[in-house]
Amino acid sequence: MAEKKDRWIVKNLVAATVYVAALLIIAAVGLNLITRHGKTVMAPDFTNLTVREAQRLASESQVQVKVVDSVFVRRLAGGVVYRQQPKAGAEVKKGRSIFLTINSVVPRKVVMPNLYGYSVSEARAELQNRGLDLGKLSYVKDIATNTVLAQSCEGREVKAGALVVSGSNIDLKVGVSSDENSTTVPRLIGMKYVRAVDALHDRYLNAGRVRFDEDVRTYADSMNAVVYKQDAQGERKPLGSSVNLYLTLDPAKLPAE
Repeated sequence: MAEKKDRWIVKNLVAATVYVAALLIIAAVGLNLITRHGKTVMAPDFTNLTVREAQRLASESQVQVKVVDSVFVRRLAGGVVYRQQPKAGAEVKKGRSIFLTINSVVPRKVVMPNLYGYSVSEARAELQNRGLDLGKLSYVKDIATNTVLAQSCEGREVKAGALVVSGSNIDLKVGVSSDENSTTVPRLIGMKYVRAVDALHDRYLNAGRVRFDEDVRTYADSMNAVVYKQDAQGERKPLGSSVNLYLTLDPAKLPAE
């Protein structure tokens, strides 16, 4: 009788263990389906594609695209993608929406924001929200380190509230202390021009001389060309330094990883 009871207890313990394990597996699978944990893809590069082409590429890459803004770049074809967020190469969940800024067919003007006192990253985000681009960063010694001290467009100070053409480059003068005045030059190989400039700005650097191969003949070509050589990769440089870039349409020129 005792032996029967022991077998019954063991059998029920095993059944309970199996039941709990099954519940845990079901919960894990369900949570994985809900959160899509581990199911990520690389955001493709939509630069210089039409909206229809971008939608096709998005479908193939298991993401979505949404046009949220427009700028006007004179030399770029109307209706093509100028910028995207998240950036090309970023890891995103499947089905994630990539937000696109397209080049307008006709120029439009936007209100210049007041960037005084902003950090560089805050200023760039505000500029992009207004359809403007961060231009050259210049640094001067100041106790207000990493703070915008002046804003200009095409060499002239531009005041908050002024109307500027969408897509214009806004140059910033930024304060820097003597003990926080250098940064590391990132690897830019394989990046298109716009993405490479963004990567430099992330490190408080500027694009210097930009040299295109002879096969780059049009502005559209220049938007599709990728960096195959750069200066000072991995070196420490003063904030605001310029990095020279060399771009090509020929993938054979890209160095081996």
